[in-house]
Amino acid sequence: MKNLLTFKNVNYFYQTKNDEIFALNNVNFDVEENSFVSLVGPSGYGKTTILSLTAGLLTPSSGKITLDGEDKIDIKKIGYMFQKDFLFEWRTVWKNITLGLEIQKPKDKEEKLAMAEELLKKYDLYGFKDQKPRSLSGGMRQRVALIRTLTMEPKLLLLDEPFSALDYQTRLSVCDDVYEIIKSEQKTAILVTHDISEAISMSDKIIILTSRPATVRETLSLNLEGTSPLKKRETPTFASLFDHIWRQLSNEETAKNKT
Repeated sequence: MKNLLTFKNVNYFYQTKNDEIFALNNVNFDVEENSFVSLVGPSGYGKTTILSLTAGLLTPSSGKITLDGEDKIDIKKIGYMFQKDFLFEWRTVWKNITLGLEIQKPKDKEEKLAMAEELLKKYDLYGFKDQKPRSLSGGMRQRVALIRTLTMEPKLLLLDEPFSALDYQTRLSVCDDVYEIIKSEQKTAILVTHDISEAISMSDKIIILTSRPATVRETLSLNLEGTSPLKKRETPTFASLFDHIWRQLSNEETAKNKT
């Protein structure tokens, strides 16, 4: 399968008022087309930096990042989902979804508007298109945010803790919804999460990072049975995978605290 994203020997430094911080050290990994990849690691040690580098918001100090065969990051090929849905309360669901089209005015705007309408119908939100976001549940708001992103037809979705603001029960349901939409629309996604269970249940591959300067400690390829993240949590190998990743991260926390 073709690699959509490649990090090759990527290093990243940044300057603070008093010091230079070595954030990433020789990071190497690939993300294949139509795959779902999760980044897990110690808190505050490189995961979001990797997303920012992928999106072209930061430039690597050295090394090479390739997106869709190109060395130069094309921001139009990136879709970003954050912890908050960032829906504007004074705009309707439809107006929120089409905001990017209003701003960018692409040549194929009519085609993208038609696609947005079809996505709303496909994922049971069409009846809410003229309502304001305040009338939606947390899960519905995240589906709207994802459809807004998909309407711009990105090649790669970057998900930065998009479920962390939800209560546990809603989080499980929304994970299923988002996973179904991403897989159905044949999109490639990278998820940053502190939730090991979430990473295992949603991912084809998990990249475990070390503490700073972060590098790839281990890459796990997963092939769990089950049609949804919730079902995958019930598989026999789920617990052993959780234990393995938890031990890896615990070792990193122990090493970090000793330095």
